[in-house]
Amino acid sequence: MSRLEAKRPSLCKSEPLTSERVKATLSVLKGVVTSCYGPAALLASLPVTQPILKILTTSVQNHVSCFSDCGLFTAILCCNLVENVQGVGLTTTTAIKLNKHLLSLCTEYLKSEICGCRIRIDFGSTQLLLCLVRSLLTSKPACMLTREEVEHISTLILRAFLLTVPENAKDRIILGKSIIVPLKGQRVIDSTVLPGVLIEIPEVQVMKILPIKKSDSFKVALFCASLSGDLSETGEGTVVLSHGVSLENAVLDQLLNLGRQLVSDQVDLVMCQKVIHPSLKQFLRTHGVIAMDRVGVALMEPLSKMTGTQPIGSLNSVSPSSYGSVKDWCTAKFGFKHFFHLIPNETTVCSLLLCNRNDTAWDELKLTCQTALHALQLTIKEPYVLLGGGCTETHLAAYIRHKTRDEPESILKSDGCTQTELQLMSEAFCSALETLAGSLEHDGGEILTDRKYGHFWSVQADSPSAVNWPDLLSRCGCGLYSSQEELGWCFLRGAHHPFMPQTCLPREASGSANDLTLDCFTAKLSGLQVAVETANLILDLSYVIEDRN
Repeated sequence: MSRLEAKRPSLCKSEPLTSERVKATLSVLKGVVTSCYGPAALLASLPVTQPILKILTTSVQNHVSCFSDCGLFTAILCCNLVENVQGVGLTTTTAIKLNKHLLSLCTEYLKSEICGCRIRIDFGSTQLLLCLVRSLLTSKPACMLTREEVEHISTLILRAFLLTVPENAKDRIILGKSIIVPLKGQRVIDSTVLPGVLIEIPEVQVMKILPIKKSDSFKVALFCASLSGDLSETGEGTVVLSHGVSLENAVLDQLLNLGRQLVSDQVDLVMCQKVIHPSLKQFLRTHGVIAMDRVGVALMEPLSKMTGTQPIGSLNSVSPSSYGSVKDWCTAKFGFKHFFHLIPNETTVCSLLLCNRNDTAWDELKLTCQTALHALQLTIKEPYVLLGGGCTETHLAAYIRHKTRDEPESILKSDGCTQTELQLMSEAFCSALETLAGSLEHDGGEILTDRKYGHFWSVQADSPSAVNWPDLLSRCGCGLYSSQEELGWCFLRGAHHPFMPQTCLPREASGSANDLTLDCFTAKLSGLQVAVETANLILDLSYVIEDRN
C-alpha cells in the first residue's frame, strides 16, 4: 500500500505586488509578449502558475475568444500600466480611481465624431476593408507570406466575407458562413474562394458520383443521426421487433424503409454527419440518389444554412419540411485532393480553399484568416477602423496629456484628487501607451512623434542623428501622413511640452492612401478597456491564497 502524503495548507501572501519574484515574472511575461510577432495564441501554451499572471493571461484570452484580435495590444498595455503605476508612488485607491477616469477620457474620445484616429467605413468602397485585412496579414510574419501572396489572400478574405452578406439585407443582417478548407503543401497563390461547400472525398468515390441533369434545384436531406445500423446510434425514436426477428435485420429493414421514403420523395442527395450503412448506400445509388457520409459535425451548421434543411435525428418517417435544396453540384480536384462541391441557390456560405507551404505556416495563416474574417464582421455593427502602426496609441497619449494638463477641472472636481496626483497618473498612463507603440519597432531604430498629429514615426537603425528628419522619414506608422509636411518631430520617449494633436480627420483621409495600416475599432476599444480594468484588478490585490497540493 502506497504511503499517503499529508495535505499541505494553502499559502496566503499579502501585498503580492511588493514581491520581487512577482515583479520579475511580470517583467518576463512582458518581455515575451513584447517580442512576439504572431497572434496571442502563445498565451494558451504558456505554463503559467503564478496567480497574478493567471489573472492577466486569462483576461487576455477571454478578450481574444470574443474579438479574435488585439490580444498582444491588451497584454502589453496591461503589463505597462501595472509597472508604471507601481513606480508612481500613489495610494492604490487613488491610482485605480484616476485610471478609470483616464480610460473614460480615451473611450469617449475614440467614440466621438472629433476623434483624429478613427475613420468611418464607406461600404460603397472596398478600399478601407482591404487595408484592414492587409494590415492583419502583414502584422503576422509567421504566416511567411510574400507581398504578392498578402495581396492575393487579402482579396480572397474580403471576397469570402462579402459572399456571406445577404444580397437583399435590410434592417437586420444575418451573416452567412465562411468555411476554411485546408490544402497544405501547395502554393499560397493557388488559394481560392468558391461559393457553397467543399466536402473532401476519396478519389474512388469521384467515379461513383454520376451527373444528374435537372432544370430546377436538387432536393437534399441532411441527417445528424447515424445511418450505420448500429443500435447504439439509432438516434431518437423506437425500433419495433416481432418475436424471433433479428435485431440487426430489423434495424436494416427500417433503414431501407427510410431509403424508400427518400426515393419516393424524390430526394437527389442524402448527406449524413456520421456513417451510412453500405446496403442503404447501395439502395440509394441504385435509385439515382447520391449518398455522402462522414461529413462531420463542423459542416452541419453551414450545410443546414446553405440548403435550408432541418437536420434529421431519427430513423422514423421524415417530414417533407425537413428537406432543403441546392442549385447544383460537381466534383473538383485541387492539388492532390478531390472534393464534392455543393453550389447554393443563394450564396451566403462559401469555402476558402487555403494553401500554404507547410503545416506550421498553414496553421498560422488559418488563425490569421479567421481573425480577419471576424474583424470584417465586427465592422458591420460598428463601421469604423482605427489608424494602426502605433499612431492611435501615440495620438491618444498626446490627447490625454493635453486634456489633463489644460482641462483637469472635471476630473479633480469629481474625485477630490490633487493636480499633482493627476499629472503623475496621466504620465504613467500615457507612457504605457507610448511604450506599447514603441514595441512595434523590432529593429532598434529611433522612434519619433510629430507635434501636429501626434503620430508614430520610425527611423531605421544606424541612421545619422544630426540630420533633417524629413530626409530619413517617409510616412507615419499608419501611412496616412507624409514627412514632407511641416510637422515638427521629437523623440517619443524624450521630454517635451504637451500639445493638442489635430482632431477631426479630413474627409479625404480614407482615400488619401492606398496602403493604410488599420486596426479593428471594436477589438481595439475592447482591448483598451480589458487592459485597464485588469491592471486595476491586479493593483487592487491585497492577498493571494495559493493551493500548494
